[in-house]
Amino acid sequence: QVQLVESGGGLVQAGGSLRLSCVASGSTSDLEVMGWFRQAPGKQREWVASISPGGRTNYQDSVRGRFTISRDNARNTVWLQMDSLKPDDTAVYFCKADRGRTSIWGQGTQVTVSS
Repeated sequence: QVQLVESGGGLVQAGGSLRLSCVASGSTSDLEVMGWFRQAPGKQREWVASISPGGRTNYQDSVRGRFTISRDNARNTVWLQMDSLKPDDTAVYFCKADRGRTSIWGQGTQVTVSS
């Protein structure tokens, strides 16, 4: 089994930055694409960014240029650097890892951006 634990959320003013971390533990071999999703109150969970084991990245249009996803396969860790944060970025952020047909989710970390 694989467990994902996110950290790094918090309260920040608009224009500020936060760095989220997601550490995978357990049976971490063969983890494939890892990504970040977010869910704001009253809204559906949405994809934010993803990264392949080789480092190829993809971003949702609303965060491209402001967020940067990265990973260290040896440390089983993926990060989401979030800059120029906006109130609309307020949400619970979840880490997800894919392995074959299985998706593993973390418990989420709250990000709140005040105006």
